Amino acid sequence: MDFNLTEEQRLLVESARAFAQHELAPHAADWDREHHFPLDVIRRAAEQGYLGLYIAEEDGGLGLSRLSASLIFEQLAAGCVATTAYLTIHNMAAWMLASFGDAALKAQWLPSLISGERLASYCLTEPDAGSDAAHLRTRARRDGDHYVLDGSKCFISGAGSTQVLVVMARTGDDGAKGISCFLVPADAEGIRYGRNEDKMGWRAQPTRTITFEAVRIPAGNRIGPEGQGFVYAMKGLEGGRLNIASCSLGAAQAALEQSLRYVEERKQFGKALAQFQALQFKLADMLTALTASRQMVRLAAHHLDQGHAEASLYCAMAKRFATDQCFELCNEALQLHGGYGYLNDYPLERWVRDTRVHQILEGTNEIMRVIVARRLLEQGGSLDRLS
Repeated sequence: MDFNLTEEQRLLVESARAFAQHELAPHAADWDREHHFPLDVIRRAAEQGYLGLYIAEEDGGLGLSRLSASLIFEQLAAGCVATTAYLTIHNMAAWMLASFGDAALKAQWLPSLISGERLASYCLTEPDAGSDAAHLRTRARRDGDHYVLDGSKCFISGAGSTQVLVVMARTGDDGAKGISCFLVPADAEGIRYGRNEDKMGWRAQPTRTITFEAVRIPAGNRIGPEGQGFVYAMKGLEGGRLNIASCSLGAAQAALEQSLRYVEERKQFGKALAQFQALQFKLADMLTALTASRQMVRLAAHHLDQGHAEASLYCAMAKRFATDQCFELCNEALQLHGGYGYLNDYPLERWVRDTRVHQILEGTNEIMRVIVARRLLEQGGSLDRLS
């Protein structure tokens, strides 16, 4: 297997790194402190193609592989984790429309999503249906040429500041097969937004509850046939898990680089911290964890690109491993900085706060373990089929 990046991928990495250094990193602390959602910068990201990374070129996107998209998200997250995390969510929602919507719906909405004129939120989680998404209660009732939506969604990124909602709602019986997918204009009559949640991290993007009360949308706004919504949601989450793991990689890379600078400059007991073997061991473990995480994410992305039979398994393993390891790396970097790491003057505490939620969203890491264990047990002890 060739682990080297192609020339195109190296150029994509360099371009994303430059964007992160100029547009994201200088402002990330202020955005976090002020709870500011940088819409202007997000729309400049659209000019680079970052709002349609893996949407096919014939639909107006860049048509990149999931591996190439992962490389870009990693670089952007080193500049601002919270803003990049929103970009991953927008990409997932827009990709679902591009992949499963009909020609008319795509023509109406997709160009503006790729250009950044409109931004999207992904609406799956409910107050009583987080990890148990197959039993969501939001309902879409057919009424002639329309559907009528009733219910609520929670923890919705970008809610209140986006123009498009990709909503999973029940059109049939209980269970996964009764769920359908809809594109809902965010300003439709009957939609109410809750307060912007006061979160531990990801403070540079809004998160709100959305309530739907007799919201009427054209039947043509259904994405795909009835009953396919849960399938689409899970396909979206496969890539979403890679995307959020990639954001963790970017934060961990930045934390390690910051740590290297600090131990070379900071002196204790008459010598630089870098000269203490205990800290050298810590740095070595941090680099090892980052490298292992990066390789798992890239392997999973490769399998997803190739349509590997076990791509879902690899995405779950990569998400679980990378988000756990990278959070611990950021936490270790904070510890290495001592009291300074706890101050807002340094970015360490923000990286710790921002990466902590990656262990929860896109399927909690406990659910990732369930996915992996079930698939393993289905093989009856034979691991050959999983490689």
